[in-house]
Amino acid sequence: MKTHHFFFLSLSLSFLLLHHFPATLAVEYQAINDAKGTPGGARFDALIGIPYTEEIIKDINYFIWDIFQQYNESDRKPVETVKVYIQQYDGAEAITYGDTVNVSALYLQGYQGNLKWEFTSLLHHELTHVFQWDGEGTAPIGLVEGMADYMILQSNYYPTGFAKRGQGEKWDQGYDFTARFLQYCEELKSGFVADLNKKMRKKFSEGYFEELTGKTVGDLWADYKAKYADQN
Repeated sequence: MKTHHFFFLSLSLSFLLLHHFPATLAVEYQAINDAKGTPGGARFDALIGIPYTEEIIKDINYFIWDIFQQYNESDRKPVETVKVYIQQYDGAEAITYGDTVNVSALYLQGYQGNLKWEFTSLLHHELTHVFQWDGEGTAPIGLVEGMADYMILQSNYYPTGFAKRGQGEKWDQGYDFTARFLQYCEELKSGFVADLNKKMRKKFSEGYFEELTGKTVGDLWADYKAKYADQN
């Protein structure tokens, strides 16, 4: 049932975004299973597959551009080809270098649950790293990872254990904690995440938060924690 649900969402997403983006994109999408002959590689072929992966890379690319409001090519990172490799390695579930995403076949082998859903969620995070600006490496890693998890949150592909509103020790703690904080900032000012990403094209400054909202990032974090204090 979940597979049919995703298929409907994928078609709906593509239809809604077509008016923003040209029918033929300059970006090429490739998926390669380098782990054929391994249990994880075989599980990928059986439950996910190359055609699905290449289709969802494109859909997620559209989704990221839409969240970042990058409707003009000049606003986007110059990416010609996105490659997703399934590889046999031990370590992180996935690692992104430039425009290449490496997904661990060992992780796919051992994952318990809906593997296709988990794989799709994982690609929302990793592909954000391909297309986001990071101040040419000057943005806090917690913010960079938080923006990637923000895509998971906005796409509704966040897992059960995802941070709840108001959780976290600091604004740039990273991942789901920072994603929730970015969600709060977006609710204060529509387009905040897109504007923040745009500002981070060449450099990063905490002052961007005040420029966009009228409050320092410290004050925003304090307000955020106070608002959800009774829920945690």
